[in-house]
Amino acid sequence: MIDDIDAQILTMLQENARTSNAEIARQVGKTASAVFERIKKLENAGIVKGYTAVVDPAALGRAVLAYVFIRLSPHRMARTVGEQLVEVAGVQEVVHMTGEECFLVKVRCKDTEALERIVMRINDIETVSGTRTVIAFRAMRESLVIPVES
Repeated sequence: MIDDIDAQILTMLQENARTSNAEIARQVGKTASAVFERIKKLENAGIVKGYTAVVDPAALGRAVLAYVFIRLSPHRMARTVGEQLVEVAGVQEVVHMTGEECFLVKVRCKDTEALERIVMRINDIETVSGTRTVIAFRAMRESLVIPVES
């Protein structure tokens, strides 16, 4: 369980993982060494899984955003298919879900030709019985931030 100080630390790290321990300490009213220890405990507990940079996909030539809904037959192969989907180049997220479609895959790619290649690769996976693809005009909001409460 986390307390109010841990919640504040997690919120600050999610907003900017490069915030120094000294700055976090100043804002939460603790010493830098105490903040360092708290962060280490959060990491060791698996609450903080890593640190990353947020990159503009368009700046890297990945302006097309699409979502691919995937149906399986038989459904019992979901674990294997999920592992294969994770390995497809261009796939950014894989979500196993309930309903007629077993997976939702988020894809970032250069253009619709690249998207077609990705969808064809997905359709080549054994037990994938069909896909439905939606191309996004733009992402109104994308965030990795998880609201933290103590």
